[in-house]
Amino acid sequence: MAATSLLSLSLPKPSILIPKSATSTTTPVTVTETLDQKFGRKGIKFYEHDDGAQMAELTVRNGSSLKLQLNNAHVTSYKPKVYWKEDGFEEVLYTTSSAKGGIGLVLNNASNDKNAKDVDLSDWVVKDVDSDSIDALQVELSCTTSGPLDITYVITLYALSMATAVLVKNNGRKPIDLKTAILTHFKSKKRDGTAVDGLKGCSYCSHPPLSSKFEILSPSETMKTEDPGLFSFGWEPEKKVGVWSVQDVPITILKHKLSRVYSAPLEERAKEFYNTPPSKYETIDQGRELFFRFVRMGFEDIYLSSPGSLSEKYGKDYFICTGPASMLAPITIEPGEEWRGAQVIEHDNL
Repeated sequence: MAATSLLSLSLPKPSILIPKSATSTTTPVTVTETLDQKFGRKGIKFYEHDDGAQMAELTVRNGSSLKLQLNNAHVTSYKPKVYWKEDGFEEVLYTTSSAKGGIGLVLNNASNDKNAKDVDLSDWVVKDVDSDSIDALQVELSCTTSGPLDITYVITLYALSMATAVLVKNNGRKPIDLKTAILTHFKSKKRDGTAVDGLKGCSYCSHPPLSSKFEILSPSETMKTEDPGLFSFGWEPEKKVGVWSVQDVPITILKHKLSRVYSAPLEERAKEFYNTPPSKYETIDQGRELFFRFVRMGFEDIYLSSPGSLSEKYGKDYFICTGPASMLAPITIEPGEEWRGAQVIEHDNL
């Protein structure tokens, strides 16, 4: 196996590694070269979308696939095999016709310096690919517009899972503070059959998501209250931002509108011992009888939101937005140092 991966090509216990290419002088492919000729291999195809966007499609042996828009590192489709029948594939990402949603990397400058520029993630190039036969496929991207930050983003597909991993190295002369997340817009068949399991005992509070060009709902939209309607027995309004609660039930029903961060409150983190959010939790799509496990690595928080009735303006399917994040307290990367984080989405539906 090549040493360029952030994640090893073995699950369910992925380990984050330092990519060889993060310290090498590999020359990224230019627009004049043909991506498919340089990087294409069995299971990895590069092509141009109708709108001119360069895409990569990964397909492993059992037929599970994902699609990645290369110029902005946006995963627009993940279609795993979840049923034993021949056509037993289901799209699980919610991506709009305007390419909002899907899985997006968020890196925002959290510096108090008014002159500090935000992190520019507007352009990415393919740096390398890797594979283990056609049971595990990987594409490594490098950001060309991030200034003193060397950012590597690796997307990996397996038969029963997919992973996204990021490595950020500070090549500048000053420390940088970042708030970051990998946010996934996950599709669900029925609004009243959507839930998350595994957050019992975890502290949470209402909180908007980090702003992103991939967002379907803006941070302000996620925080607007809505009328729950008739027959909403047991419903309670979300508490104000900064008011903490503890999840006291095993399953979080996502029928109504909410926007939360699950984490340890900042004042708790000053203590020698405190409770951290779980490293994994599970989404439930009762309508399709599908369950997916989200695994968090390197991030401090878990973000979770549901649109409630606002989902109706985007189509018949319901969706949630969730993923690992470090949004309450920024990550500080000193000059010459690096930070790594990852998300794995895995399932046992077969």
